[in-house]
Amino acid sequence: MTTTTARLTASFDDAPLTLVRRRWPLGLALLLLVAFVALPLLGDDYWLNAILIPFLVLSLAGLGLNLLTGYTGQTSVGAAGFMAVGAFATYGLLLRVPGIPLPLALVGGGLIAAFLGMLFGIPSARIKGFYLMVTTLAAQFFIEWVFAKFPWFYNYASSGTISAPRLELFGYSLASPVGRYLLTLSCVVLLTWVAVNLVRSQTGRNWMAIRDMDTAAAVIGIPVDRYKRLAFAVSSFYLGIAGALWAFAYLGTASAGSFDINRSFQILFIIIIGGMGSIAGNFVGAAFISLMPIFLNHAGQWLFGGNVDAGQLQNLQKILFGTLIIVFLIKEPEGLVRLVGNLRDRLRTWPLRF
Repeated sequence: MTTTTARLTASFDDAPLTLVRRRWPLGLALLLLVAFVALPLLGDDYWLNAILIPFLVLSLAGLGLNLLTGYTGQTSVGAAGFMAVGAFATYGLLLRVPGIPLPLALVGGGLIAAFLGMLFGIPSARIKGFYLMVTTLAAQFFIEWVFAKFPWFYNYASSGTISAPRLELFGYSLASPVGRYLLTLSCVVLLTWVAVNLVRSQTGRNWMAIRDMDTAAAVIGIPVDRYKRLAFAVSSFYLGIAGALWAFAYLGTASAGSFDINRSFQILFIIIIGGMGSIAGNFVGAAFISLMPIFLNHAGQWLFGGNVDAGQLQNLQKILFGTLIIVFLIKEPEGLVRLVGNLRDRLRTWPLRF
């Protein structure tokens, strides 16, 4: 009886996963086909440069912070600082290492950011919560100060900025909007695939155990301090690559001010609005952050006949974001992705329940 019950339970438990495995490859193939083929062919330069590339980079940055905050429970407001490390490190590698290929330079910049993130993650063994947040805030200001103070990092340029080097891969130029979009998309797809497998692995389960209760995780034998530092390193690696893409694929030129505290808060808003502890939530939150200013701008111009001041629209955007963050933290801590999931479940049982 026990064996039969166990087999039935296992079959029911595996049924949803089987359905997901059967339907997921088709949906994923269609999505990738649209992203890699349709959008480069149909999208103009404005959509590629001003909407799709920043959306992808912000999604990657949100993914990096979500691995640390959403999955491991370690509060951080220094995401932009590690983005700056990745951007300046990648720039230095491309500038000072002759013949280094672009993918290797991106990985190198991410590894340097990961090493620095692991160092700043050492205090997480002794402090948590608000005090850890202050530590990451100090890291943000320290990193920004270092890159602004020492001209060596930006090759002694009088403007204090770093400019995108020649972007090419296997002899093909990536300087066009389509080339930079495909470069960004390829990095995001690859790193998202890695993140999905990572959170499903033993490492991801240990991170979530630490997030839920680090004392209980230590009792069952999880080396809490080591996995916290690993989370800081992996998160900083993702943020470092996102910073390099933000500087070279999107802005074209960047300075230390391009990765200030406002950028850190923007990435934090992405995971709060999209959903902490969710891979899809990073893309939902980044889409909201990227498209909401455009929507407010067009709505303001339409409602007020083009007489609305741009500064007032920015203030309205800040008020709206602040209100949404308060609402999500109180009513729906799991963000927009949970709201979408609840709506999907209701539609499946409509009209019996709605």
